[in-house]
Amino acid sequence: MKISPKFVLKVAGTLTAISLVVAALLGVVNMITKDQIAAINEANTKAALAAVAPEGAAFDPVEITDDVIAAAKDYGTISEIYTMSTGGYAVKVIASGSQGNIEMIVGVDADGAITGVSIVSNSETGGIGSKVMENKPNDAGVGVLDQFVGMSGAGSLVVKSNITPISGATVSTNGVTAGANAALAAVEALG
Repeated sequence: MKISPKFVLKVAGTLTAISLVVAALLGVVNMITKDQIAAINEANTKAALAAVAPEGAAFDPVEITDDVIAAAKDYGTISEIYTMSTGGYAVKVIASGSQGNIEMIVGVDADGAITGVSIVSNSETGGIGSKVMENKPNDAGVGVLDQFVGMSGAGSLVVKSNITPISGATVSTNGVTAGANAALAAVEALG
C-alpha cells in the first residue's frame, strides 16, 4: 500500500497547525500565571527563611562564587545564599527527591550547625514523600526536618546512619539530607 504525498502533506500540515495553536495557548497561560507563580515562590521563600532563623532576623543576599558551587555540587544546587543578621547563613538549595526537585532553605549558624530546614516547594508523592516535606515524625518519633537541627559537617549527614527516614519515604529523606549537606558545604566554602 502506497501513501499519497498529498496525504502526508495534509497530515503534516494538520499536526503543525495543532502544535502552533497549543504552543500559543501555553505561551498565553505562562504570561498570565508567571507573576503569580513568582509571588507565591517569593512568599514561600520568605516564610522558609523565617522558619530557619531566630525571630526578627534580617537577611542580605550573598554572591554565590564558583568555589561555593563546586563545594556543594555533589549534593545539590545552591540557588541563593543570605547572611542572617543574627549570625550565620540561610541557603536556598535544590536537591533531587523521588518525584522531582525539592527546593528548601537550610539555616546554618556561625558555628556551622544547622538551625533549621524548611521546604519552599516540592513534588513529592502525597501521603508518602509529602510526610517528609510536612515534617511528620520519622521512625524514631522526631520530625524528619527537626532532626537536622544542631548537626554540622558537610557530607556527614547520612540516611539510616545519623538521619532517620520515614518508612516508605527514604528517597525523599535522602533528598532533604542531600540539600542539608549541600548547604553545609556551601557555608564551609564561604569560610
